[in-house]
Amino acid sequence: MNRVRPTSALLVIALIGAGLVVGRLIPPAVVRLDGSVPRLSWAAPLTLVLAAALVGAFAWNTWQALHKKHERMTSDHGIRMLAMAKSSIFVGALVAGVYTGFVLAYVGAMDSPLGKERVLRGGAAALASLALLVAGLLLERACRVPGDDAEGTNGSPKKGRPDPSPA
Repeated sequence: MNRVRPTSALLVIALIGAGLVVGRLIPPAVVRLDGSVPRLSWAAPLTLVLAAALVGAFAWNTWQALHKKHERMTSDHGIRMLAMAKSSIFVGALVAGVYTGFVLAYVGAMDSPLGKERVLRGGAAALASLALLVAGLLLERACRVPGDDAEGTNGSPKKGRPDPSPA
């Protein structure tokens, strides 16, 4: 049986970096294709804040149930929570990078009303995406079952427990 590993910091940084490059290239690419760069509305930051709040609430409830009250969780429910955590981490990191790149494209145009609007709304969306990322990481952490850690701190199997991997 393969275990799901916690999301690595390197993966999160790579997703943010990829989003940053894409977000920075969107405005010049749209202009080059004879289009106009879209205006940002408040819908994206508000939706991301709502998603972060929901995932954060799931993280809190899962942590309380598993680690404070020592309740059991069905495997189906655990898989759903872990899938929500992983997707929140991926989406939060990638979208945060895209909006940050978009903001960086317009930092030099802060003196114009449209540039200021894009920087403020894009910055709000980037911060909301980071909140979703953090909520996803917290939910992933909350999904860990107490006492079921088969690996030591250095990645090697703990002494006294057999290695579950086939020889």
